Amino acid sequence: MILAFGLVWVIALVLSGIVWRRKGASGLVGAGRNAYDTFKTLLIRLPAALLAASFLIQIVPVDRVSDLIGPDSGMTGIVIAAAAGGFLPGGPMASFPIAVVFHEGGAGLSQLVALISGWSIFALHRLLAYEAPIMGWRFAALRSVSCLALPVMAGVSAELLVKAFAS
Repeated sequence: MILAFGLVWVIALVLSGIVWRRKGASGLVGAGRNAYDTFKTLLIRLPAALLAASFLIQIVPVDRVSDLIGPDSGMTGIVIAAAAGGFLPGGPMASFPIAVVFHEGGAGLSQLVALISGWSIFALHRLLAYEAPIMGWRFAALRSVSCLALPVMAGVSAELLVKAFAS
């Protein structure tokens, strides 16, 4: 966690140097405004999302989650998680807290990888609201079918990595 935090700051500092060289102080001010606007949005949404996830932890049948997508559920759990990911609502402010709930409920790491990959690739709300209306149903179907195996492959890859690093 600390490494990731430090890495993000290093990247931000390097990028700020590039912006300074290319755009000067006005570029840094513009970037600061952009960051502040995003911060305001997160300040409103993140606490609500975390609170909702905390409530979900209290009502999700924990034993059922670990039965379906627990670490011992294997390939069946990976496939279930990948499919369920497509039905997770909204953006990251909703889906990641739900993934935390599943983790707290006993979901396996490989299954969580499949869940988030399924959400990233197949988000049904995004397909219905944006992709199909903008790109057309033919494209949406082609993309969806051609990507069908990807969340499962991600889950299986994660399973192999977990096993490789456990030994």
